[in-house]
Amino acid sequence: NDLIEQGRRFIDSTQLFDMEPPEAVEKLVDALRVCSEFKAVYYDYNAKAAAECPSNPWKFQNSALFPRLDAFLERCYDLLDVCKTVTQFQKLITKYGSTMDIGGNKGHELTTYVETVYKDFSGALSKWKTCGYDVLDVGQAKFADDFAAFRCTVKELEQRLGGILNMGFDDCGTVFSAFKLIDSFGELLERDFIQSDLEMKHLQLIRNYGEDLKEVQELFSSDRDKSARSEEHTSE
Repeated sequence: NDLIEQGRRFIDSTQLFDMEPPEAVEKLVDALRVCSEFKAVYYDYNAKAAAECPSNPWKFQNSALFPRLDAFLERCYDLLDVCKTVTQFQKLITKYGSTMDIGGNKGHELTTYVETVYKDFSGALSKWKTCGYDVLDVGQAKFADDFAAFRCTVKELEQRLGGILNMGFDDCGTVFSAFKLIDSFGELLERDFIQSDLEMKHLQLIRNYGEDLKEVQELFSSDRDKSARSEEHTSE
């Protein structure tokens, strides 16, 4: 219980969604690491006691010892998922605070779609800031419903972003512009629904890249042969 309370003070749920997402992720990771190491040390010494003192082993019941700590760990993992999601969706915003700008013939339309997605995500995130309870209180049952609703919203937004990326790919006139589009979405491409939507586009991009390399090779070989023939003619 003391370990849990120290973890709650360290993370500070009242500030969790107001601090920078990378900082929130770091705090949650540290708390998870310490609590997990505590359990690991316990199990190590429990095993040593059983091996070295078989006549007087530890009599703690593991099933009765860790339920609350396990619940706290699970809550931290859920919050870590939320904070990592915030970090990824912030990729949609430039350092100047505006939504990323997508180029191409449909660039303005796609950029507007991205703005709508980020606005909807910000709305889902704001619900955590105004939830009215301590998100690190493992006795707070409402968290499970709120977390499930948040994940459902994120999945729907991922599907919309996948559609936007597909339209962006179709609008790209060159391999360079396609790679630039991929780079602009960064870590968001790690989201499951976006990955599944882009799998075929990745294969097409690799094929297009191979065709461009083949064309460059052919141009190089052609110009090299022309240069060689020109040098031969000059020497004659």
